[in-house]
Amino acid sequence: MELQNKVAVITGGSGGIGRAMAKAFLAEGASAVILMDLNEEAVTAAANEIGCEGEVCDVTNEEQLAAVVQRTLAKHGRIDLFCSNAGAGAGGLLTDASNDVWQKQWELHVMSHLYAARAVLPSMIERGDGYLLNTSSAAGLLAAIGSGPYTVTKGAAVKLAEFLSITHGDEGIKVSVLCPQGVNTAMAPRSLGDGQTDGIIEADQLAKTVVDTIREERFYVLPHPEVEDYVRRKGDNIDRWLKGMRRLRRTSIEG
Repeated sequence: MELQNKVAVITGGSGGIGRAMAKAFLAEGASAVILMDLNEEAVTAAANEIGCEGEVCDVTNEEQLAAVVQRTLAKHGRIDLFCSNAGAGAGGLLTDASNDVWQKQWELHVMSHLYAARAVLPSMIERGDGYLLNTSSAAGLLAAIGSGPYTVTKGAAVKLAEFLSITHGDEGIKVSVLCPQGVNTAMAPRSLGDGQTDGIIEADQLAKTVVDTIREERFYVLPHPEVEDYVRRKGDNIDRWLKGMRRLRRTSIEG
């Protein structure tokens, strides 16, 4: 899909990846970009700086998200691309991460994508055209040692994107899932799964990969291309991969 003259909505849009994607979409000729964020001051400042629209929304609240979608449809007539990008980190394992942490990560990394799809799919399916871009993480394809709630919910986000593509691909709906390693944002990790990343990239570089992938309508958006090889190796021999990850974890614990 080419972004020229398209209407795009981006959640988690006030900074980092969301802000970079907004700038990239406008540079590609998008007719409208709508940023959504929980922080009113931040989203207003970002929208004014970039030259787009800003909406305050808690994406874990289905009614709020649906209301923003309806306002956007009423104003612009359609949503061509919905980027469900909001997310947050969380550490801990099964025993030391509280149920509240697990639930909040689930609502933010899984249910928000589901709420977005429910809100935008009817109008997209009616037109026979639309694009969903859901942000997950390389951790959702692989693992982030020491961060159970993040890893598990990001993995579920990948599976939901797969399900959306399978279910609605024949209705003209394209789906991609964004799975970066380290990006130089407020959430930037310095390691992935307590091992080294393949480099901390800038958000603008990531946004270029997003634009290129949307143009080619591919499922995986991999700003760190090495991740594709890691996923392939994992699929070739899951037991070997798990053994390697346990070794990595021991190395991390031992310092």
